[in-house]
Amino acid sequence: MNLRRDHVAGGSFVLAGVLVLAVSSDLPFGTMASPGAGMLPMLLVGIMLAFGLVLFLRAGESPPLMSIAWDDLAHAIRVTAVTIAGIALYEGLGFVVTMALVLFTLTFIVERKHVAIAAALSVGVTIFAYMLFGMLLKSPLPRGILGF
Repeated sequence: MNLRRDHVAGGSFVLAGVLVLAVSSDLPFGTMASPGAGMLPMLLVGIMLAFGLVLFLRAGESPPLMSIAWDDLAHAIRVTAVTIAGIALYEGLGFVVTMALVLFTLTFIVERKHVAIAAALSVGVTIFAYMLFGMLLKSPLPRGILGF
């Protein structure tokens, strides 16, 4: 059997889904009338597992793994590094500061957009996300150094 791109991608989704199920199994699922904290993650992981399995089983239609061009590897490493930094800073700096910094870094430094566009996008999306999750949906978000 030749290893193909979709073998790796589908297998990765299945493996990630199994790991998330193992880690989040302690969250209460609840009922349809009163969903618990674990309902949405479990449903999403179930969908991810199903699609990952379909992708893996239909991998014969995808190009061979060795045909991948690694032209965007440096870009992918930069995006991954910014994401890891955002995860590390999230609790200490809080939602608002971390999200604004991550979005600004991704748009200005990684994607090389104009500084005004990057600033407007990062502030606008962060304010929208904070209003949606923090105020409207009342999700508990880390407060961080700014106090909100």
